[in-house]
Amino acid sequence: MRVHVVDHPLVAHKLTVLRDAETQSPTFRLLVDELVTLLAYEATRDVATEPREVTTPVATTVGTHIALPRPLVVPILRAGLGMLEGMTRLLPTAEVGFLGMLRDEKTLEAVTYANRLPDDITGRQCFLLDPMLATGGTLVAAIEYLLDRGARDVTAVCLLAAPEGLQHVEKTVGHRADVTVVVAAVDERLDENAYIVPGLGDAGDRLYGIV
Repeated sequence: MRVHVVDHPLVAHKLTVLRDAETQSPTFRLLVDELVTLLAYEATRDVATEPREVTTPVATTVGTHIALPRPLVVPILRAGLGMLEGMTRLLPTAEVGFLGMLRDEKTLEAVTYANRLPDDITGRQCFLLDPMLATGGTLVAAIEYLLDRGARDVTAVCLLAAPEGLQHVEKTVGHRADVTVVVAAVDERLDENAYIVPGLGDAGDRLYGIV
């Protein structure tokens, strides 16, 4: 498993504003969108391409084109939905699937309540979107869901990660497939409630409010 922490002043600046408890939902949503676009630039660095001949107004040349089959972008509901537009802005030809997952607050295990994915994704590059990689339980369950359908190349795009979560992902699924985690920062630890410290709170609640 590879972990790529995006070291860029704009990423650090936007993340700092996201951490601020005084940042309201409209600004929070806008900054998540902008930040994910920056993370997506790094996450798609190894996207599969093929040569493509094009005719310019001056001459014919060979350029680069996203290869088939098209990449699959999978936001983990509900918070991952706030990352979707920022990701597809850079990868507009990708197909989009959805996974609805909840973390049981007592067991901390991930429970899948909905999915909208192709039955067979063999050969597809998959990009999972989930703001917070805390215990790693949700991300592991999502990666296993994709692996069961034939995926072997999975990149997770997260705003923040905890060391405990990264270790869990690597130990559980890191050896089973080509897994990459792209994050804006790796924070200090998890607290007794399995929240990332210092973190930014509950990303879903800050994106959409408490329902």
